[in-house]
Amino acid sequence: MASARHLHFSMNRATPQMRDLAARLIAVEAKTHKPSEPIAPAAFHVCERLRPHLATLMGQGGFRAVLARALTVAGAEIPPLVALQVKPDGSLEGWDKPELQIKPKELAEGGIVLVAHLLGLLVAFIGENLTLSLVRDVWPKLPLNDFNFTEGDHS
Repeated sequence: MASARHLHFSMNRATPQMRDLAARLIAVEAKTHKPSEPIAPAAFHVCERLRPHLATLMGQGGFRAVLARALTVAGAEIPPLVALQVKPDGSLEGWDKPELQIKPKELAEGGIVLVAHLLGLLVAFIGENLTLSLVRDVWPKLPLNDFNFTEGDHS
């Protein structure tokens, strides 16, 4: 039953492996935007890039539900994230609200945690292989040969 314990743990706190993958995806997205563009945090762009692929796989409502769950769990780790919302179309909003009292470093960490939870939920629902395949489809140039979902997992 070790895998059930691992799944339970990963649903409550983003694992180091998911954080690593999330940070890689966010770094790629951060490089694709010009500094002069008014942009949302790169984590939002990761979610936006995944959205059409996941909506095809699970429907728009399914994607919205998974993203909303990821946001809820991420908000438990990074409390200011609870001010963000998932819109009916599955996009995120609220990062630019004046009432969102969050420092840039905390917002960056929150983005990693959010994307890590989204990826963790995908692994739980569709499996590791399909999740990695999806990530490779969206970011084909991202090296993932060294990535291992369970590396360092001692459960």
